[in-house]
Amino acid sequence: MPRTMDRLERAAALDGAADRMRSVVRAAPLGRGRGVLRGRWLGHPVHPLLVHVPIGAWLSAAVLDLLPGQRRAARTLVGVGLAGVAPAAVSGWVDWAEFDLPRRRLGLVHAATNVAAVALYTASFAARGGNHPGLGRALGFAGLLAVGVTGAIGGHLAHHRAPAATTTPGDA
Repeated sequence: MPRTMDRLERAAALDGAADRMRSVVRAAPLGRGRGVLRGRWLGHPVHPLLVHVPIGAWLSAAVLDLLPGQRRAARTLVGVGLAGVAPAAVSGWVDWAEFDLPRRRLGLVHAATNVAAVALYTASFAARGGNHPGLGRALGFAGLLAVGVTGAIGGHLAHHRAPAATTTPGDA
């Protein structure tokens, strides 16, 4: 997997999208919120903490999907996970905008995989509510697989390159 990550970090085809997204994120009128989202108040990035909500809820839903009589509780946890996505994503994008180019490239792949996971869990939530529990479970397990892949990419971003998210100039 490290070779794949290295190839993605060198994928110049991602540069145009990375530059456009970086401009969008940096232009967001966050003021002092940018420093809050980056974890300056905590001394380290907030994003890794915030991802525990969706990941924990979705993993718990998968466990409940394996038990009889837990359909409603599992659907509730899928919904909790979906509700926790936005804060985690916003903090991740704010961190990402300060990465060097190779890490921004890999970060785009991380974001795309997150989008796939969220789409699968959104479809799972809808299927469960629409009286298609088998399909909802299947979509949930597919979503959990996507979460595992994106987590591996996120772990590489966080630990292989060890960004200093609290020391970037220009934070409020």
